[in-house]
Amino acid sequence: MEEKPILGIIGGSGFYKFPGLEDVQTVELDTPFGKPSAPIVIGTLHERRVAFLARHGLGHTLMPAEVNYRANIYAFKALGVQFVVGVSACGSLRHDFIPGHIVVPDQVVDFTRGRTSSFFDGGLVAHIGVAEPFCKELSAMLVTAADQSQANVHKGGVFITIEGPRFSTRAESNLFRAWGISIIGMTTCPEAFLAREAELSYATLAHITDYDVWHVTEAPVSVDMVVRTLNENALKASETISNLVKLLPKSADCSCTHALADAIISDRTLISPQARQKLGILVEKYLPS
Repeated sequence: MEEKPILGIIGGSGFYKFPGLEDVQTVELDTPFGKPSAPIVIGTLHERRVAFLARHGLGHTLMPAEVNYRANIYAFKALGVQFVVGVSACGSLRHDFIPGHIVVPDQVVDFTRGRTSSFFDGGLVAHIGVAEPFCKELSAMLVTAADQSQANVHKGGVFITIEGPRFSTRAESNLFRAWGISIIGMTTCPEAFLAREAELSYATLAHITDYDVWHVTEAPVSVDMVVRTLNENALKASETISNLVKLLPKSADCSCTHALADAIISDRTLISPQARQKLGILVEKYLPS
């Protein structure tokens, strides 16, 4: 059995724990970027170690903009995680993406404001490539896993991340639809970008809870609507991830795992020891001492 967790699961709204784990231990980590949203629960599933983190904290106490995304991703990296699945509630911006369905998106638009979206600061600069922001290989496995759970799953789609915590105005919702966007949520950015900087294979499992506010024959999105639908879908999410664990290879072998190879632009001779230490596990193979 693997000693290190192969998969990190980030549970979003309505998905605060993962059932069925054995040999469970809870780990409280600190990182150079502060503490993660909550203690990380590590357990065994199908004879493989996985790690679970509640994105919004225990009891859902963190707004989307308050989540310490850097600490969450860094903590998974420190634990040895190679694959990460972010479970997210989302609104649909399409008639054919129906509440209760699942989407594994392949593109994202960042419409947030003021969130820290990079690990790189303090004298060490990198420009990461995110033309394909989600890991293609992991996303394909996630679609297969959702099919195996008999979920109504859509492969691909554009996911826009808004700042929140408010929901959209009708004008905003219609604007996003005119842009060709499929689903809307509040947390995929900067999570996906940070996972790429950490060279982790990342995919999103998005659960449609509502039609946002554009659909004139449906009630506008509300917290009650979101929670009710997510509670109904929690079993499908657990089944999908359980199936995914059985599909994962022994290690990640995709372009995500060497995303920083050509991204660091800073002169190596001018990078301070402090910057090297802060970003140690992210850059150590590219900045030999």
